Amino acid sequence: MVTIIYKLQEMKKIFLIVFLGLILGVSPAIAQDDVSLFDYWKYYSDIENAQYKYFCSVALDQLSQREKDISVLSTKEDWLNRQELVRKKLKKLIGPFPEKTPLNARVTGVLKRDGYRVEKLIYESQPGYYVTAALFIPDKISGKAPAILNAIGHSTQSFRRDIYQHVIINLVKKGFVVLTYDQMGQGERIQYFDKETGKSRFGSTTQHSYPGAQCFISGYSPANYFIWDGIRGIDYLLTRKEVDPDRIGMTGLSGGGTSTAFTAAIDDRILAAAPTCFITKYEYLFKSIGPQDAEQNIFHFISEGLDHADLVELRAPKPTLLVTTTRDFFSIQGARETFYEARQAYSAFGKEDLLQMSEGDHVHGFIKKNNEATYAFFQKHLNNPGDSTDENVETISEIELQVTETGQVATSMTGETMFSLNKKKVENQESILETARVDYEKHLAQVHETAKRISGFEHPGQFGSPVFSGRYVKMDYVLEKYLIPGSGEYMLPAALFMPIKNKKSEIILLLDDEGMDHAANQDSLAHQLIGQGYSVLLFDVPGVGSMGPGYLKGDAYIDKVSYNQWFAGILTGKSIVGLRAEDIVRIVHFVKQEYGEFETVSAISRGVTNPDLLHAAVFSRDIENIALINPLMSYTDIALTRDYKPSFILDVVSGCIEEYDLPDLMATLNGRKLLLINPLRASGNIANEAEYRKILAFPIHVFSEKQTSSDFRIALQTGGEMPWSLWQWWLK
Repeated sequence: MVTIIYKLQEMKKIFLIVFLGLILGVSPAIAQDDVSLFDYWKYYSDIENAQYKYFCSVALDQLSQREKDISVLSTKEDWLNRQELVRKKLKKLIGPFPEKTPLNARVTGVLKRDGYRVEKLIYESQPGYYVTAALFIPDKISGKAPAILNAIGHSTQSFRRDIYQHVIINLVKKGFVVLTYDQMGQGERIQYFDKETGKSRFGSTTQHSYPGAQCFISGYSPANYFIWDGIRGIDYLLTRKEVDPDRIGMTGLSGGGTSTAFTAAIDDRILAAAPTCFITKYEYLFKSIGPQDAEQNIFHFISEGLDHADLVELRAPKPTLLVTTTRDFFSIQGARETFYEARQAYSAFGKEDLLQMSEGDHVHGFIKKNNEATYAFFQKHLNNPGDSTDENVETISEIELQVTETGQVATSMTGETMFSLNKKKVENQESILETARVDYEKHLAQVHETAKRISGFEHPGQFGSPVFSGRYVKMDYVLEKYLIPGSGEYMLPAALFMPIKNKKSEIILLLDDEGMDHAANQDSLAHQLIGQGYSVLLFDVPGVGSMGPGYLKGDAYIDKVSYNQWFAGILTGKSIVGLRAEDIVRIVHFVKQEYGEFETVSAISRGVTNPDLLHAAVFSRDIENIALINPLMSYTDIALTRDYKPSFILDVVSGCIEEYDLPDLMATLNGRKLLLINPLRASGNIANEAEYRKILAFPIHVFSEKQTSSDFRIALQTGGEMPWSLWQWWLK
């Protein structure tokens, strides 16, 4: 491969050029062009939300099909068959659980309180993956007592917070053994602990979603880790002489409600379950706050025909209580409809009374009415009768409930994290992919269809008619603006610049991750190309420029990046990349149909949108030359980098890296010109030559074997613009 490395380190030269330009009266400023469209087309005033609304429409269609499937179920046999189907799907989508290994549980301290004691303990849900917990044990136990596994919601204090202790201590005073534990990223299990500041880099929900995204890249649901911690918690309870193995319950609020719903659906040892402030219906979740943090979203859950109701129905006829509030951000309408649907399953089993719902007029959180309903539910179904009054109790200080020596697993012991455990899976997947690449002809023959399938790309069946939106005649070029039908209920904005003199027969599509206006008025490349006689089409895609980023800023809004929108694609089996690639294909079709005088269509992308163009180029041979400026080199690199750059996430195809990665797409482009300028590591840093040669070894090898090495160039720059000679090579 011919590699060009430009290192413009002499900043004095750049300064001199700018200075002389000013002296001579030559302004370095770029001519201002009005490329806006949506300020005129008022109908599209909500265009920045087009990306999210597209995924909403996909989800609602899939959920509609599920409704049809459920509507024909009536008998016990029907529901048993449904349970078996759902059980198989969950097993597949959540991913295989690790084998059960010794818990190595140890008590680090004991607290004595009025009527109960607390054993502070640590167990290993996986080897070296430490779970900090506390076991609350009533003083007076006659025989074996019923036990409750209590999963804690999103809180940095975790079970040490007074509102959680209040419920736990009430249960203990009513005769229940309660095991509560820190979920990953909470309490003493902070995953991104900064030893210098003594704090976490992220909040608890972000600590779920930041590494959770890496799990999705590898095709695993991060819920796997949360559910497994709970399953191993039950394993621990069953080692205790105080616990009756036939009377196990589970409850939890919010994020704890998530863990309760999923764990109780999977683990048959949980006799009675009371998920609190979580259960709703995806229709209303998508129409309101949208998908939330990572572990709440199971890989392809909706596209496989599942909804929250399936988690409840899978338990039928085991006792289940849905604990809800009317002003929760998890829609109460969704909770009600889920209850009504699940009741049909319980009725088919002749056990309608074993499904209950408690509804309190309150915001997201605990309320006396619901607490008492929860106590009464467990008292009845775990055979532990008594007074269900929600009593005022004295809580324990956070420092007294500290389990580890330093108050953090990260500083008390060396152990695994969610990232490190997933990293091992990714390294194995990377090895599998490398093996497939050995027979590169066979592998590349499959990549095209594999990338379509996994990204959710569908070649447009209809293209619709563009809307001409105005022409501006400038001194050196003509600017025309269009709206082009997109893959959803939206239009794509496009601005076509055509030189008046020396017009060439090649058109260049330019996709800038900062949008059309930035490409036209703040970056010089477009005008540089126009000045050389090339027509340039600027356009935005969903989520970019005038079409983004959208309003969805839920639990997983990290560094101004809405992971929540990405999760919407994961739930539906689609991807932002697949959607944008479809729209790029639509743009290419527009050019070919409306401007037949162009013999060649080339394309440039800049920044995080590079994977979108790369996928589109693989799916469309009409794109002849491809240039990627500041491109991420590999999805695998994100999954293997602890501190990756969040902005890369939206343009990742989840679950692909065992079958293909970005270098494989690059390799399929042999025979066309491919230019990479400043390829990036997952950290956001520009790769050095040794790094890019290692990560891009496969496409380098393929271009060489195909004797097309001269068509693949990688250029590094440390300042200034790329010399025009490089672009001349790419454009020839």
